[in-house]
Amino acid sequence: MTFSVIVPIYNVEDYLEECLQSLKAQNFDDYEVICVNDGSTDNSRKILSTWERNWPKMRVIDRDNGGLSAARNTGLREATGNYVIFVDSDDWVEVSMLSTLAQAIDNEDIVCFACRRTDSGATDSFLEEENSGWDYYNRHALETRMATPFVCVWQRCYRRQFLMDNNLWFQEGILHEDNEFTPRVLFKAQALKVIPQVLYNYRVRPNSIMTHKRLRNKEDLICIANELSKSFDKENAIDKMTIYRSLTQYYQMAFIDNTPDIDKQLLPLIDWECYHRVSRTKLRHRLQYTAMRLSPSLFRTLNSIL
Repeated sequence: MTFSVIVPIYNVEDYLEECLQSLKAQNFDDYEVICVNDGSTDNSRKILSTWERNWPKMRVIDRDNGGLSAARNTGLREATGNYVIFVDSDDWVEVSMLSTLAQAIDNEDIVCFACRRTDSGATDSFLEEENSGWDYYNRHALETRMATPFVCVWQRCYRRQFLMDNNLWFQEGILHEDNEFTPRVLFKAQALKVIPQVLYNYRVRPNSIMTHKRLRNKEDLICIANELSKSFDKENAIDKMTIYRSLTQYYQMAFIDNTPDIDKQLLPLIDWECYHRVSRTKLRHRLQYTAMRLSPSLFRTLNSIL
C-alpha cells in the first residue's frame, strides 16, 4: 500500500461529502482512506456508513470524542501505507494529489506541497527543493505572507516508518496541536522534498479552532511554548533562531487582545525561564518580554508602538 489517508471527523455533515468525493476521485489506485469518527453527534456517522458500504477503499473507526490529536493518532495506528497524509474533513484535495506525490517520492521522510486557501484563492507555492526538515523549517517557518499556516500538517506527506521510528505522535488533549507537532517532526526529518504543485484546498470556517478565539486556545499556546522551549534547549548542535522566534510569538499571541481578567488566568501558566530563553534572539522581543513581566497591559502598549 502506497498511501494511507487519515481523515478525522467530528460534526462536519455540511462538508464531509465534498471531502470524501475528492478522495474517491483520485487518479491513482494504491491507497486507503481511514475515517476516524471522533464521537460525532450530527449526521456525519450516517454519511460515513453509506460511504463505507459502497467504497471498499474506505474504512471507518469509531471512538469516543477525544479531539483532533487523538483521532489522528487512532488513524495512524491503523495505517498500513508507506506514506500517510492527514486531511481535515472540511477540506478537499485535488484529483491528482496522490498520483503527483507518488511520482515525486523517492524515499524521503517528508514531501511538502502547495495548498490553496478557498476563501481567497491564495496559494503558497515554494520552489522545488531538497534538504533536511530542519533546514526547511528555518527557511520558511517565519514567512509572513503565507496563504495557509505553515505549521498545518495537511500540507505534507509523511513516511509512516519515519514517524514510528522516531515516536512522533500528536500530543493529545490540546488545541493548536500542529504548532506542537510540526517543529518536532521537521527537526527529525533527514530527507525532505518540496514540490510546487497545489494539491490541497483549505477551507476557512468562522467557527473553526483556527478562527475562534477563546481562553483554551491561549492556555494551550503558552503550554506548547513552555514544552518546546524545554525540549529544544537540550539540542546544542542546531540553529535555534527560528524556533525561538516562533515560540516567542506563541507567548505574545496569548496576550495580544486580552482583558485584565484573562491576563490573570494566563500569567501563572508562563514558565518565565523558558520565555526569557526564547526571547533573546531579537532586541524587540527582549523589550516585549520585560514589558510582559511588568504588566501585560504594558506589553500591549509597547507592542502597538514597535
